Formats: sequence, C-alpha cells, structure tokens
Amino acid sequence: AVMDVKSTVWHYLKNAREQVLWKVEGLPERDQRMPLTPTGTNLLGVVKHLAGVEAEYFGMCLGRPWPQPMAFWADDAQPNDDMWATADESPAQILDLYRQVTAFADETIAPLPLDTRAHVPWWREPDTTLHHLLVHMTAETARHAGHLDILREQVDGQAGWSPEHPNLPEGGADHWAAYVARLREIAERSPGG
Repeated sequence: AVMDVKSTVWHYLKNAREQVLWKVEGLPERDQRMPLTPTGTNLLGVVKHLAGVEAEYFGMCLGRPWPQPMAFWADDAQPNDDMWATADESPAQILDLYRQVTAFADETIAPLPLDTRAHVPWWREPDTTLHHLLVHMTAETARHAGHLDILREQVDGQAGWSPEHPNLPEGGADHWAAYVARLREIAERSPGG
C-alpha cells in the first residue's frame, strides 16, 4: 500500500526517534554524559536538544505550547544549555522527557492536515506549514541520530540502524580491523598524508 505524504514523513520521523533512544539507552551514566568531541557533543545532550526542538516546533509553533518550562528556554540561559544534562538531570529524566515530548508532538500532529499554518519566529520566513515542520524535524532528528551513531560507536562499538537490524555488512572484529587498516593505508598514502 502506498502511504500518503503525511504518513510517510511521520513514519521516518518516528524511526529516527527510535534510533535516537537506542543509541543512548543501556550505557552507564558516565558514558551517556561524556563529551566526545572538541565541541562537547555528548549522547544525553543530543537527546535533550531534540526534546527541546520538538517541543518548540510541534508545540509553540502550532499554537499548542509544551506545558512544562524548560530551563534552557529561559532568557538567562547560556548558549548550549540544551546540549548537556546538568548534574541534577538524570539520564532517566532526559530520556523520559524525550518520550513525553514526542508523544505530545504526535498528539499535536495526528489530527492536523499538512497545510495547517505554523509560525516559527526564528526563521527568516516565519509563516509555514505543518508539512514543512515535519520535513524539517525529520531531517533534524536524522542528522542528530547520525551524530549519536558515531558517538555510540566510540563508546562501546555498537553500530548500525538498530540492534536487530544493524544494516552493516556482516563481519566480526577481525573483519572491521582489516577494513579500517586498508582505509587508513590509503589515507596515509594520499597527498598530505
């Protein structure tokens, strides 16, 4: 059966959300919090950021504001406050917030047609539609799920689409070590190597 446009985009958003959660769950808290890039990107922070973004786009921008205040929305919040979990925010709280926000977003999305008007004050052209928000949020979530893919692989080697369907060629540690060695050798022989 052919899905309509709304169902198709929403389906991809829901899949990306599932990937976000599995990349973070099951790790020790230290690993969930640890900054793993020079700009501080960390697993819990990405989830917290996505929760805030979904709450804004599928809440306020559609006239149904998220009912709970988020500290990083405050006027005195520091840059990147949405990109890390404070010491008082547990991993369970962040993951639960993400689940609550996505459920809230789905409740907002479900009854609305794609041409429902939306207003995004921080966009250059702020007047838009639910269709645009769905596409934007699907791309945003997929982008950050890709970040989480790389972070999780750095932490414990878990890689792929999901535990049940990794979507990677089969091969054990020896296969991957040989593969990486081959790529490294080509890179080293390249100009500037």
